Amino acid sequence: MKSRVLIVVAALLILVGCNSNRVFEDNVEFKERAWQINEPARFQFHISDTTKKYNLLLNIRNSLNYPYARLFVNYELLAQDSASLAKKMIANYLFDQKTGKPFGTSGIGDIYDHQFPILTNYSFKKVGEYKMKLQQFMRMDTIPGIIAVGIRVEKAEDKN
Repeated sequence: MKSRVLIVVAALLILVGCNSNRVFEDNVEFKERAWQINEPARFQFHISDTTKKYNLLLNIRNSLNYPYARLFVNYELLAQDSASLAKKMIANYLFDQKTGKPFGTSGIGDIYDHQFPILTNYSFKKVGEYKMKLQQFMRMDTIPGIIAVGIRVEKAEDKN
């Protein structure tokens, strides 16, 4: 029993150590495996180093039940005082338009994970708390097949 616990702890430490650029990552899971338009996903994260540039990424987990090839998402990045810093609609393909073949990585049957850029090489002006809001922008109030959405904030790689 102790050896199993040690193996799990060692594996987690290795995973955390391999991901040193990650500043924040969190996902919101939808219980009904559907994303409702009135159910925006909200995240709050802390930036402590304004001398670095950051990449903000959109995480999507979907099933084969998602009825479209693309997903449209509105995002808004907010400062500590709730001032809007960046706001835009983005569209990303989850399936090939012609063949219907799913994109992304799959580890569990019909579930696929994707990661798309929202902002790249972004500079935060102040140390502190920031918020990100994600809202689906599709033709349906409720879109089936979206299991979870999230964001990842990571330090951008230096190109030197």
